[in-house]
Amino acid sequence: MKRKQRLELTWVGKDNRPRLEPRILLEDPEKSYHAKHRVTDDDIFDNRLIFGDNLLALKALEQEFAGKVKCVFIDPPYNTGSAFAHYDDGLEHSIWLGLMRDRMEIIRKLLSEDGSLWVTLDDNEAHYFKVMCDEVFGRQNFVASAVWENFYGRSNAAAISPSHNYVLIYSPLGQQWRFKRNLLPRDEAAASKYKNADNDPRGPWRLGPIFAAEERHDGLMYAIRTPSGREVRPPKGSHWRMTEPDFWRMVDEGRIVFGTKGNNNPAVKLYLNEVQAGMVPRTWWPHTEVGHSQEAKREIQSLFPDTLPFDTPKPERLIHRVVQIATNPGDIVLDSFAGSGTTGAVAHKMGRRWIMVELEQHCHTHIIPRLRQVIDGKDEGGVTEAAGWQGGGGFRYFKLAPSLLEKDKWGREVISKVYNAEMLAEALCMIEGFTYAPSDSVYWQHGTSTECDFIYVTTQRLSPEHLDALSEDVGEGRTLLVLCSAFRGNTSAWPNLTVKKIPNHIRDRCEWGHDDYSLNVENLPKAPLAAKVADKVSPHPASQPGLFDLTGDDQ
Repeated sequence: MKRKQRLELTWVGKDNRPRLEPRILLEDPEKSYHAKHRVTDDDIFDNRLIFGDNLLALKALEQEFAGKVKCVFIDPPYNTGSAFAHYDDGLEHSIWLGLMRDRMEIIRKLLSEDGSLWVTLDDNEAHYFKVMCDEVFGRQNFVASAVWENFYGRSNAAAISPSHNYVLIYSPLGQQWRFKRNLLPRDEAAASKYKNADNDPRGPWRLGPIFAAEERHDGLMYAIRTPSGREVRPPKGSHWRMTEPDFWRMVDEGRIVFGTKGNNNPAVKLYLNEVQAGMVPRTWWPHTEVGHSQEAKREIQSLFPDTLPFDTPKPERLIHRVVQIATNPGDIVLDSFAGSGTTGAVAHKMGRRWIMVELEQHCHTHIIPRLRQVIDGKDEGGVTEAAGWQGGGGFRYFKLAPSLLEKDKWGREVISKVYNAEMLAEALCMIEGFTYAPSDSVYWQHGTSTECDFIYVTTQRLSPEHLDALSEDVGEGRTLLVLCSAFRGNTSAWPNLTVKKIPNHIRDRCEWGHDDYSLNVENLPKAPLAAKVADKVSPHPASQPGLFDLTGDDQ
């Protein structure tokens, strides 16, 4: 029997995955901000703005937010080539795909079961990204590719003037996500199609089809006579949508019409008060509905008139459309490429919780001032009026902690001097998979993994007497992971304790001291990469010249 073939995208360096260090987040209260008073009972104050590398930040969020994020919207660098000027075309694609793959793998863990991922891209990488993302999420979890009309003019510099970006959508539920997503409000144009010229007591209506172009069914192939006496049967390849008794019942109820002379093919009245509450979203998003790039730049300039606009900002109406479909009030929206902060601003106005990550300094020069205006009710632009926003709420500002291990003067990896006792305990809890929850009354309970499994972190040297006392306190039916600088004694003497020396037991787990996994190629090593490419490129024609390929593996 022929086996199914599985296609996957391959590229140089695909198998190289960073060993990320789970960093803790440090709040800076001076940069956090909240309204001076509550505006409504639904004000949200625990939003998060994180300054730092977005891959490390995603890793830092993984333990607390796995399975809790309802919507992820990202607008990553489009890899137009300008950021990759030092590399050949194939290698630039390989770098971009690898860096995006690493982020998608964590985002998948963060998404709730009924959550969704929305990614804006253009023709430079959208199609390669989809194949890569099919592999990360599963092809069955692809929902749709919306087309956003981001530019409505014409460019004389192009063979065919580009006028769109893509919005690729994934969900762990795949197509079943349609039962979880929201409908769009019915606009005036759609509602205006419903009339009530005959004063039907059931209200406005429009005509709908009565034939279905599907598999033919014997019970749905009957003939009827119109009031004028003309016989009507379903056209070839179709059938009636209802059985004959139901048809005549609907005629008696005035739900079937035959035209003013009674000679037309029958049609069904569809009443406005009986159709679903809104409209199913479509994949075509015109600029008249969700804005365009120039509108987005005007929004930024209205907030920051003395600064140059961002190259590719997104209009608030575009984010509003995504959040409207994907979430409900109180849900978490994540944007790990925050840019000018549009996602957080719109989510805040719509009563959603939000998390944003940004590495560049416009986190401080643009995002924080913008959010302060939103919170103070001074941002009158964008979707403020549509959302009925009047201000309120707040956010907490965090930065990534430095790497836990640093090298001493002899080149040995030791605990960073920046870490105090609380930071060390929290960091080791995260690395070991424990929830950091220090007890107020039990000194050795720094975190938990289950109701009866705990962790204790100390820089002390523990003697057998110390461990005897710990073992007795822990007692039967509970276990304790003890992380200390040194200890004496045979650990088998304390079966309810697991004792390890720090930092020896974690030295090989992560890439310590690596602070930047950004998509800026300037931060990547140049000469070593070029050498690796020469080693990895095979003579097989499929691997030339782009250095990435779509291959098939028999299964």
